[in-house]
Amino acid sequence: MMPRGTGDRVVLWFGEVGKADVAQAGGKGASLGALTEAGAPVPPGFIVTTDAYSRFLRDSSLTETISRILHSLDHNEGAVLESASSRIKGFVSSAPFPDDIAREAVEAYRKLGGGLVAVRSSATAEDLPEASFAGQQATFLNVSGEADLLTAIQGCWASLFEARAIFYRCEQGYDHLSTAIAVVVQRMVQSEVSGVMFTADPVSSDRTRMEIEAVFGLGEGVVSGVLTPDRYVVGKGTLRVLEKHIVSQERMLIRNPGRLGGKEEANIWVDVSGERRRAQKLPDEAIVELARIGRQLEEANSYPQDIEWAQEGGRLYVLQCRPITTLGDGQTGGLQLEGLVLAKGAGASPGAASGPAMVISGVGEMERVKRGDVLVAEMTTPDFVPAMKRAVAIVTDKGGRTCHAAIVSRELGIPCVVGAGNATRRLVSGTVVTVDGTHGQVYEGKVALPQEAQVTTRRRYKTRTRVYVNLADPELADVVAQRDVDGVGLLRAEFIIAHIGEHPRYMLEQGRGHHWSQKLAEGIVKFAAAFYPRPVVYRTSDFKTNEYRNLKGGEAYEPQEENPMIGFRGCSRYLRDMETFRLEVDALKSVVQQYDNVYVMLPFVRTPEELAGVKEALERFGLSREKGIKLWMMAEVPSNVLLLEEFLKVGIDGISIGSNDLTQLILGCDRDNSMLAELFDERHPAVKKALQEIVTTAVQWEVTCSICGQAPSFYPELTKALVDWGITSISVSPDMIDRTREIVADVERKKGILPPQDQA
Repeated sequence: MMPRGTGDRVVLWFGEVGKADVAQAGGKGASLGALTEAGAPVPPGFIVTTDAYSRFLRDSSLTETISRILHSLDHNEGAVLESASSRIKGFVSSAPFPDDIAREAVEAYRKLGGGLVAVRSSATAEDLPEASFAGQQATFLNVSGEADLLTAIQGCWASLFEARAIFYRCEQGYDHLSTAIAVVVQRMVQSEVSGVMFTADPVSSDRTRMEIEAVFGLGEGVVSGVLTPDRYVVGKGTLRVLEKHIVSQERMLIRNPGRLGGKEEANIWVDVSGERRRAQKLPDEAIVELARIGRQLEEANSYPQDIEWAQEGGRLYVLQCRPITTLGDGQTGGLQLEGLVLAKGAGASPGAASGPAMVISGVGEMERVKRGDVLVAEMTTPDFVPAMKRAVAIVTDKGGRTCHAAIVSRELGIPCVVGAGNATRRLVSGTVVTVDGTHGQVYEGKVALPQEAQVTTRRRYKTRTRVYVNLADPELADVVAQRDVDGVGLLRAEFIIAHIGEHPRYMLEQGRGHHWSQKLAEGIVKFAAAFYPRPVVYRTSDFKTNEYRNLKGGEAYEPQEENPMIGFRGCSRYLRDMETFRLEVDALKSVVQQYDNVYVMLPFVRTPEELAGVKEALERFGLSREKGIKLWMMAEVPSNVLLLEEFLKVGIDGISIGSNDLTQLILGCDRDNSMLAELFDERHPAVKKALQEIVTTAVQWEVTCSICGQAPSFYPELTKALVDWGITSISVSPDMIDRTREIVADVERKKGILPPQDQA
């Protein structure tokens, strides 16, 4: 996706950028723009762009100096790395701040209302699905005043050359000068409670569970690992609180109320009052509301998310959102090791490893950690990364499963136990220990792994029932296409359209309709090419009116609806606005001329007459089954179940069950309403009866039948039932591909479809 006219701008507001604008806004800025566009509760702010940073380097003549210092640098030599970092940061921090950039940044700060802001680094190579770059650059909280703002911005620029950041780029293969940095300036939230949420279990990769960690005060204590937080586990499908682990908190980080500027600390640690120390940080109703927000953001991004959040005045805010970079295949092993337990904490990165413990008191002792050691520390910071790379496992006294040590350990693929309390006192340097990062225990000596736990290579099963994947982001296509997956069962158009950024009718009436079609085609082609010759089932656009209104120009064309979920959407929209629908068909025509693996799927089809009308329009516009186009429809409205044979008589090639909307409409409950969340369950007898009716009718008519809602990702027992009824394919989120394949293989084997030896 190309940026939306953001080139050569010094300042961009959140509402002007989306995920396609990483080159200008950096990963964090682009994500905040996308969140703002999606209507998430994001504090307002703006971005000082990468163009501003590049102009600063150019005007200061620093590019050649930096290149010379980093040329042939051995990043594994700690002293050399620190020296290079110190020199570059000194040059960047002392260079004059360009007047024009300062003027625009200050003007934007004034428009924001002045006062307290958070100033965060936003590099172009961060928050990616394949690398988190956790904590590599600087963040400044509670920045106040124009002079301090400019100092903080320059501090973010300089932090691109922290030793840890240089080391990390070297390890990941990123060019130092090709990695630019933007700076996010955001209204400061004075967090009463804050923390991190993972929309999938970060250790077991269980997609059915969400994890929330919470502390009193500002959230730096969580992500840094200084504090051990409360931990709440929420069921994804039901939004029920499944587990609560309450931790006593003795101190919290807050804004320094006596700060007058200058060198005084912006934030200070204060004691938590005695009665409050043992209290649950976030009440149950707020836990459920936060989980609901997380679930929405995961579905919008088609991938599990790592979300930083805060609560102020009882209101929840989303501060950052990025893909979880460390999800595995969901198989962490349920086997418990046997031996003398020396320390216990939270399992933060799965697996087990043995090695001599090396207890260190801080960054200054990192060189003591040798390759093969178990690194033991009170906590880790981004500066620890070189030592963490040499370790076989990590143990910390403090921190939760979303702290720095946990995230980096999962990215490195080594076991980790956090929040062990007294590990630095219980473990002795040089003594061999075994770290079980799955169950959160540290054992004396080298503990032999059970034979079953030593099998780490996943079997690959051949199944008659196809396993497809749900996708939306073109940037994930190449990565997910490498998995053991039979194709894309649901390619959502909305993600691509959102990043075009303009309402199609608005562009059409400006004479730029062909440009909209071209951009949409570019997004679809990425999937078609990555998965070829495997099928890619493209669901035509299903934006609701409130979502279309968020696009540029959308307010002029979209009505205000009380309930957009059952409003002007799907095939009804196509029949009433054929000109706009034709733009989408034109995009599809250009794609199928290059790739014949793209199928067309129609969403929210209320009546057989609607289906017939849209099918006729497709044929008139040049997309017909006679020309080899496979035509599917979504089954997500109760009428689709009750009149399925009438829909099939219209003439289609496949059905795909949208279990999310179907469940809402059968049970009459809004899945995003926390008061009704417990009612929403795809396993309800009424919903299961509808699913069985759809699948068995499709089998009788010899029509392809799939399911692409969230249900198979959440409920393995439902997946088993669908296979038993004879469903043709099951489409799931990327992290559930292997687990679903295994479930399907087990059912087929028991039914005699898959012989035991038919495995690869």
